[in-house]
Amino acid sequence: MTVATATVGDIDVRYTERGDGPPVVFVHGLAEDSRAWSAQQDAIRDVRSVCYDLRGHGGSSTGRADGTLAQLGGDLVGLLESVVGPATCTGFSLGGTVVLRAAADRPDLVRHAIVLGTSSVVGCAAVDFYERRIATVESGDQPAIRRAVHEDTVAALAHRHPDLGAVVDARVHAIGDGSGYVNAARAMARLRDEPLTPELSRVRSHVDVVGAEHDTFCPRKAAEILLAGLPSGTYHEIPDAGHLMNVDRPDLVTALLYRLLERSRP
Repeated sequence: MTVATATVGDIDVRYTERGDGPPVVFVHGLAEDSRAWSAQQDAIRDVRSVCYDLRGHGGSSTGRADGTLAQLGGDLVGLLESVVGPATCTGFSLGGTVVLRAAADRPDLVRHAIVLGTSSVVGCAAVDFYERRIATVESGDQPAIRRAVHEDTVAALAHRHPDLGAVVDARVHAIGDGSGYVNAARAMARLRDEPLTPELSRVRSHVDVVGAEHDTFCPRKAAEILLAGLPSGTYHEIPDAGHLMNVDRPDLVTALLYRLLERSRP
């Protein structure tokens, strides 16, 4: 596995690269970093997998963050332009929304999109959640941050994880100084007044939309909104999993992605 950094616009982006074959970029969710895709990067070797840390997450710098999805999507576009080239882009939750933004803006670079637990619009309850979490992270109160992450992790799982503490620790570590988390949470909150839904018609690639059976953060309705707006989309479901489907059922997520990536292979 190669670990590298690339300058993309006003930030330095840290990414890991593994395997050989058609390129696939993986984009993580909120309170995560590129390590969230380590199971897939280890298992799927017949593609060139690139997992990067979003702006202000993990080893990527924050730069002049403006709290918009357009900027986060532009970061992905910049990585595709400078490092990867046209690729399949796979994103979870926040990462899926970033992928759809990039696919709408630059359909020439996103050849195929796979989005898991993803929404194009949020409601008032979600905005309230993001605002409360932003306040907690900005407070710098580490015990309070860990309690919030623990609460959110438990709520996003269908089953109690055998090593829940380690999962929470990894998510707290991914938040780091909080700048990337706050920036991304603000971008997601803006989807209430500036939904991505009207832009979905500009996505030209096929989009595989993946939901989880017990996802209360991003229920089936969110997938239905995506599919109604996309020119080409197919729904798939991970059974017996919550929003954090790659923590609940990483084996099923890996198997599904392996099948969906068939269209990316020669």
